[in-house]
Amino acid sequence: MIRKYLVSVRRGFVLAALALVSWLDLLLELVGFCLLCVGLVFAYTLALEGMRPRAALTRRLSGRWCGVEVEPPYRPAPPEPERERDGWYREGNSLFKRSWFLKWTKRFEWISDDPATGRDLGWQLWNPFAGLLLVPAVLLTGPFALRVYGRWTRWWLGPRPARAGDGWVKRSLKALGHQMGLFGLSVAQLAMAVPTMLVLIGPAPAFPALVMAGRTVTDTLRREARNWTGVRIDRPYLPEPPFPVPRADGLYQYRRQLYDTPWWPARLGRWRWMMRDRATWRDLAGAVVNSVVLLLMMLPTATLVLFGFLGFLALWVWRPIAQWTDTSWSTTHWFSTIGLPEATTHWQALALTPVALAAFVAGLIPAPWLARQEARFAKLLLGPTESSRLEQRVERLKQTRTDASVAQAAEMRRIERDLHDGVQSRLVAMGMKLGAVEALIDTDPAAAKRLAAELRQTSSETLTELRLLVRGIHPPVLSERGLGDAVRAMALDSPLRASVNGVLPRLEQPAEACAYFAVSELLGNAAKHGEARRVSIELGYDDGVLRIEVTDDGKGGANAARGSGIRGIERRLGAFDGTFALTSPPGGPTKATVEIPCQLDPDASSPRTSTSSETD
Repeated sequence: MIRKYLVSVRRGFVLAALALVSWLDLLLELVGFCLLCVGLVFAYTLALEGMRPRAALTRRLSGRWCGVEVEPPYRPAPPEPERERDGWYREGNSLFKRSWFLKWTKRFEWISDDPATGRDLGWQLWNPFAGLLLVPAVLLTGPFALRVYGRWTRWWLGPRPARAGDGWVKRSLKALGHQMGLFGLSVAQLAMAVPTMLVLIGPAPAFPALVMAGRTVTDTLRREARNWTGVRIDRPYLPEPPFPVPRADGLYQYRRQLYDTPWWPARLGRWRWMMRDRATWRDLAGAVVNSVVLLLMMLPTATLVLFGFLGFLALWVWRPIAQWTDTSWSTTHWFSTIGLPEATTHWQALALTPVALAAFVAGLIPAPWLARQEARFAKLLLGPTESSRLEQRVERLKQTRTDASVAQAAEMRRIERDLHDGVQSRLVAMGMKLGAVEALIDTDPAAAKRLAAELRQTSSETLTELRLLVRGIHPPVLSERGLGDAVRAMALDSPLRASVNGVLPRLEQPAEACAYFAVSELLGNAAKHGEARRVSIELGYDDGVLRIEVTDDGKGGANAARGSGIRGIERRLGAFDGTFALTSPPGGPTKATVEIPCQLDPDASSPRTSTSSETD
């Protein structure tokens, strides 16, 4: 019995020492996050992955020493990027000669989007406190304290069933973390803005490189503001100038100067592009203003939450430890800073506990609202103006005009081929049979009747084929009932268990057709390649943008580089200045988001709205 107790004490001290290492991991991850803000993605990924072996060790020790088995909760790692036939690696509309950048980007998305990563970070923050409590607990209770610590480890580091939503405290703590994250990104933006402004005094050729690095940090702030608060901040920058092309004599021209190589024209063009772009100067101003304003908006909530949390620890953790060890580092003066009496006894600590909890709750209540207001304030300087929106739209339409023309020509050739090989051949055969009927109607009426019956059957088949061809061009239900009901009709014909939710007015018919065929392609991919059984379609229209989200429960791993279907969707959307976003981690789920800027249909007599529907 004594030996078992001593073994438990030894194991408890080892687990407590291992728990203290978690703060070192957290510090390294903080450094990696700061490097991420300046574009070094691999540093943050390495920090997160470097933490997982210690978490795995804690899982093994919990199963061996505490008698509580903890299964790894992580998603499967992404596959290696695949080289295309032409030797390039493709990601969206970008091509890469080597795969290392894609590999680190995919691993960053994999590890940062995994919910288990967030739980690991929380475990690193709180586990040292649990380790400190484990030491006296194992001295008093022996193996019982180890079993409790094993359950604590399983709750943090083990797999969890999916829940409908987070509680109020967790949502508010996340919002406070989002406030701090937005402020940290604004500080990183300011750190990039200072050398950018200083370089204008000295070596101006370095200005474009610093501006591009600063835009990377600012884009991170825009992206996270949308992910954290739902406030969308679009990129406001003017379109990048094209690469210089040689003249007929082989020289490169920039304004009135000729050059032998494209290096100087390209560099001067980029420098002039950034200097003339008002968004460059708005970013610099936003870096200064946002750092100050976001700090002032974050400071009250962070101060109250920190005061309440540390006050609670001072009352019930540090004060008893100081009294037990008879040391002088007690925090009994913690509440005297705001005019409250000292806490030297348990009764005084019990009386001051509501003060600490009230400060903690008072700091959490406005955190979600303040996080959204911080993002909206950042949008004032970091978002696009009307002029930049117009120039971006014009440039994007120029770039997609060629793709649209090529796609339209291919579609016309397909229709011509279908008509020539199908309907036209049947019509020629019908004409020949009509000639035979005319020749036989007087001499062999019975044979003429048989040929007439065959003609009637052939005409029916030709009409069916023609209807299918027309439906492939523009489905009749789309013209008659609108996009919402057309998607519901498509869901009824799908082999998947599909649910369609959303409220849509009648929109411009070209935009409706584009969205319809995009959803059709996504449903086909989910059934054919994703091996999904259930799919959810969310429809919405707000602020002149049609938004469709298609989510399936398939195996995931969808990649635009391995098929032409997703590329076809991107080409269709490009003609309408639309966007396509695909999230498909290995193991699923796959979520595709389609956004199309469009207007209401002026010819619609009344907007059609629909309720949610589901097919089984």
